[in-house]
Amino acid sequence: MVTLRVPTQVGDLVGEVTGDGSPVLVLHGGPGLSDYLAPLAAELDDGFTVAHYTQRGLAPSSEDGDIDVAAHVADAIAVVDHLGWDRPILAGHSWGGHLAMHVLARHPERFAASLVIDPLGAIGDGRMAEFGAEMGRRVPDAGQARLAELNAQEERDGSLPNDLALEQLALYWPAYFPEPGSAPPMPDVRIAVRQMETWHSMVAEMPGLEARLTGCAVPTTFVHGGASPMPLAASTESAAVMADARVDVVDGAGHFIWMDVPGAVRRSLDALAQRAL
Repeated sequence: MVTLRVPTQVGDLVGEVTGDGSPVLVLHGGPGLSDYLAPLAAELDDGFTVAHYTQRGLAPSSEDGDIDVAAHVADAIAVVDHLGWDRPILAGHSWGGHLAMHVLARHPERFAASLVIDPLGAIGDGRMAEFGAEMGRRVPDAGQARLAELNAQEERDGSLPNDLALEQLALYWPAYFPEPGSAPPMPDVRIAVRQMETWHSMVAEMPGLEARLTGCAVPTTFVHGGASPMPLAASTESAAVMADARVDVVDGAGHFIWMDVPGAVRRSLDALAQRAL
């Protein structure tokens, strides 16, 4: 593992690079979470060089500067430029998969292929409302009352302090998995209250994303958990507007596919790399 430090005009982006082979940049979800992708990188980095970093707004990356969609797109390109990579594969999970579609829509010539893992979609509201409703339905009964309190506070105040936002995430955590009652422990992640700036920007950008993505010819595979709370249509509708996209559905997997079905994301990456040759 090599520490990645990418200088920008507004502070550094910090992450790591592992493996050896064709380059892959992976964008983590959130927004506003610390980077949790080391286990996924370990699944992918035998035969691939995998880079991932904490997105702007949360240490160890710069906490300064804009954190709207355009700024995150610029940061992803800055990482590719810093590494000197010529047309790597772009990958992203959840919000990171949604961000990857924004990157592709703006800079299709910079990437050989894209792997979009259980993302918020690019069409309409991205199936955001359905995803939120399903997440709420799946939260175990023991956490429902406290979650309602936190959601009401967030609605009233516009955001939650970092500690309460992390508590809220912990209550939602089991809902990401096919069997919430047997979900694995939540990783040691941190959260930044500034995430709401990214969230509002993402919502504002949604109406234009479909048009920018339509006809994108970058070979793309959407990998979607068959038992994910994210509606499958988030992937299938997005893939349908692209020129060379397909969807791999992983039976028995929730939102964090590599946790539920180890090796599934790697198999999709291997097949995608062959398509991109």
